[in-house]
Amino acid sequence: MARALEAVLGPDLPIAVRAYDGSRLGPAYAPATLLVRSPAVFRRLVTAPGELGLGRAYVSGELDVEGDLYAAVAALRDRIPDLRAFGARQWAEVLRLAGSSVARTGLHPLPVPPEEARLGGIRHSRERDAAAIAHHYDVSNAFYRMVLGPSMTYSCAVWERPGPDVTLEDAQAAKVELVCRKLGLEPGMRLLDVGCGWGGMVLHAAANHGVRAVGVTLSRPQAEWAEKAVADAGFADRVEIRYQDYRDVRDGPFDAISSIGMFEHVGLSQLGVYFGRLRRLLRPGGRLLNHGISRPPNAGRTRFRRNGFIDRYVFPDGELHEVGSVVSTIQRSGLEVRHLESLREHYALTLRAWVRNLEASWDDAVAEVGSGRARVWRLYMAASALNFEAGRTQVHQVLAVRPDRGRSGLPLRPRFEDPSER
Repeated sequence: MARALEAVLGPDLPIAVRAYDGSRLGPAYAPATLLVRSPAVFRRLVTAPGELGLGRAYVSGELDVEGDLYAAVAALRDRIPDLRAFGARQWAEVLRLAGSSVARTGLHPLPVPPEEARLGGIRHSRERDAAAIAHHYDVSNAFYRMVLGPSMTYSCAVWERPGPDVTLEDAQAAKVELVCRKLGLEPGMRLLDVGCGWGGMVLHAAANHGVRAVGVTLSRPQAEWAEKAVADAGFADRVEIRYQDYRDVRDGPFDAISSIGMFEHVGLSQLGVYFGRLRRLLRPGGRLLNHGISRPPNAGRTRFRRNGFIDRYVFPDGELHEVGSVVSTIQRSGLEVRHLESLREHYALTLRAWVRNLEASWDDAVAEVGSGRARVWRLYMAASALNFEAGRTQVHQVLAVRPDRGRSGLPLRPRFEDPSER
């Protein structure tokens, strides 16, 4: 059985493979072992070639990893061929090696795991966007608390340095403080946080910079959590949380707008709408900070592949944009870009911290959301960490201003770090 998987993935794997029939291949002291627990793995591969088939097998528990998850993902990432290009003879050989029971049923698909998303309706309509957000975020606030930690902040943190002396909470606090400084927040200002998540940004801005804030989200569980967090912190008179689409916000102007980690859900066809709407909500002289995952310019497509693991299980309808095109769209909308910063390495550190949190609470996480959902998050976060480390994925903060008759309101040489760190 192990030989059948070798026929799919190629020889000389740097990790080991151990199958349910006792067969084994690979180095004796491999950093990770791929466990083939069921012949269903090959039915997954035949009927959904490539990463989707492997992902379905892992989510279902038919395929597992023992040892270093990152080593396993790295080994597989570059070895998953385009199995759709396999010819009949190649598949016949794979099924022969897998055994007669697999060969008889190999062309019959298995039911897909229930964690897989299938959205209907018009792409990036309000209704479909809400469904996509619900698929990803309406999992369980308790589950996200296990993964994200006390800050409940689901976006790239800012790390002063890697190492155990800087915690995830330190790094997330540094991120929201950096955003506040870039926005030039001062007491009495009015802030809009688009895609406010569980309220971390608006709470920090109100508590530390004296602003009045509105946070909007399309996740009802997020809104409920954030409303309670605001009330518990004593800021209900200064912070409002809304279950609302940003396109429906009508009560501008705002002195500043932050958008942290929701940009991936804004489609390419909607970029002009997105930045145009945010510009209209800003007062002249107001600032916008857009923090979003992006793709390198040579990465090709903006959308996640429709038959890819990320689109089916993690971010349905998600799209990544090249930062140069983002800057151009911002400026075409009537905003002026003033500062751009890459945080690519920071996101890799953040994702690894989230994986550690999940693994440390694994039994509780499985009890809360089920094994399949916990496996989705573990796999996608580990693979994403490797992608950020390799430069396959990027993340940028872009600061823009709505000019006031040519005046930007920024210092000639702005410094956004904490003065104590200079």
